[in-house]
Amino acid sequence: MQDRSLSRRTILASATVVAASATGIVGVTATPAVAHKRDNRLKKIISKMSIEAKIGQLFVPYFYGTSATSPSQFDQDRNLRELGVRTVAELIAKYHIGGVIYFSGWANNVQDPRQIADLTNGVQRASLALPTPIPSLISIDQEHGANVRIGSGATQLPGAMALGAGRSLSDARTAGRISGTELATLGIHQNFAPVADVNVNPANPIINVRSFGADAREVGRMVAAQVTGYQQVGVVACAKHFPGHGDTGEDSHTELPVITHTREEWDRIDAPPFKAAIAAGVDSIMTAHLQVPALDPSNEPATLSPRILQGVLRDELGFDGVIVTDALNMRGVRTKYGDDRVPVLALKAGADQLLFPPDIDVAYNGVLAAVRSGEITEDRLDESVLRILRVKDKVGLLSGSPYISPKEVDRVVGARKHQLAAARIAERTTTLLVNEDEALPLRRRQKKLLVVGASPAFPTDDTRTTVPELAKAFDELGYSTTHLATGRAPDAAKVDEAVAAARGRDAVVVTTDNVDATSTQRTLVSRLLATGIPVVHLAVRNPYDIAHLGDIPASLVSYCWTEVELRAAARVIAGRVEPRGKLPVPIQRADDPAAVLFRSGHGLSYDD
Repeated sequence: MQDRSLSRRTILASATVVAASATGIVGVTATPAVAHKRDNRLKKIISKMSIEAKIGQLFVPYFYGTSATSPSQFDQDRNLRELGVRTVAELIAKYHIGGVIYFSGWANNVQDPRQIADLTNGVQRASLALPTPIPSLISIDQEHGANVRIGSGATQLPGAMALGAGRSLSDARTAGRISGTELATLGIHQNFAPVADVNVNPANPIINVRSFGADAREVGRMVAAQVTGYQQVGVVACAKHFPGHGDTGEDSHTELPVITHTREEWDRIDAPPFKAAIAAGVDSIMTAHLQVPALDPSNEPATLSPRILQGVLRDELGFDGVIVTDALNMRGVRTKYGDDRVPVLALKAGADQLLFPPDIDVAYNGVLAAVRSGEITEDRLDESVLRILRVKDKVGLLSGSPYISPKEVDRVVGARKHQLAAARIAERTTTLLVNEDEALPLRRRQKKLLVVGASPAFPTDDTRTTVPELAKAFDELGYSTTHLATGRAPDAAKVDEAVAAARGRDAVVVTTDNVDATSTQRTLVSRLLATGIPVVHLAVRNPYDIAHLGDIPASLVSYCWTEVELRAAARVIAGRVEPRGKLPVPIQRADDPAAVLFRSGHGLSYDD
């Protein structure tokens, strides 16, 4: 079936932003009459689209390279091998793609703001060159904290659990606004954040500090604040991962987890943040690849479950926005069905956007075959396309030029006022767990420091690691600092080296990352304590580390190891600012998980 010609002028004339543009505020809820009028205009666009173009609107694939039309030869070869095309522009043309997702690192889409701006404009040129010229909805996972895609040049903000420790709705909303403003300036109008999962399992390998905490009500309040922040500045927020990924001991990237909550437990623990997001007007919700027998006894993965997506999310919770699948290349959704059937079943379950198919050709043609056979009706296809066009309309993609200005990028992205706000927010999140005999803040005479311990690389820049960056932060505060990275599994020789390095120092700051009962980080900490030199412990990711470390005179949590959190922690340790964070999760004893070592809400100040 051939695309019917539809001019860009026709698109713009029939899809102006209603309500939002009239008020100058993106995110305003349209009245029923205005919404009806808007939908009629969008349906006129849909009526002129071919089946192929409609299917293309549903897909959000990955691609390789920093340019839409001229990536490196290496990235062209990877695209050709995995996607059957050399560039993302060719991908958009071949499959009528409605949106793409940017990744740093392995996909090589993200280097710096100016490069992202050029890539975005190239993607939009390719989209507007289609017979049905509808701009792309460009997506990203910019959660901040432990999960960051845009690092260099953009403002780094505290992640979810850090914000949960800050307990400030204003800070959460401001973080969303800052992040959203910079993303929108880069032409990225869908962010797969915030995480709405309630992390009630300390051993959760995939959510953990990406969650705001363990209290469903507090998580819901923070989620709603972030949704508001993002959507006030024209970015589609996405609450994830429905129906809740906070109580798993498995990673759905590699396994199919099972949530064993009863329906009452789900209503009490998992549902509130999603209800809060919906009440705040969230534009999209992402599914989870896991089984929830209490919601669907058939044990279909939630992404493929009509009972969960249509029955619970749409019918019970009343959500009529865009349902996005989690990445379809994850093992959790590929355990029972082939890659041609997974996107079909996701659509039949109620999903709208099909994220990251492992083989775009197989997935696209699987949906096309299902539509042609009548398994998926064209009316059902139109429902999802309409929802996607609504959000494109809402963020202004259908009301004017989708291209972005490099000068505006230079002015907005990483702006000093954003950096200062991020630093102040981070300072309000650092949490002081233990402070025996007023070990902190450091005394004026304690100027010679050793920074030692686990040194994970920054999420978007593996040339920068935790220990030297923390040492640098102390140096900038006037300390004389040496440092030694020992890793997450220091051997006996490395521990001996650390003990030797501590000699002659006035104090030691030791970092830990994901300590468990068998971790040799425990040996490192105990040997440093045995030197008699004052030791300050900083958990740079999980607040749960302290449960495995015994008696420590001074212990803090930063909830992540990016620059903004490390600098905040250094300022707290130095006494330049007060510790204000409060634990957003309880910490159980390692030897008796039924007993609480530190309750949720615990957090010391220097006045205590």
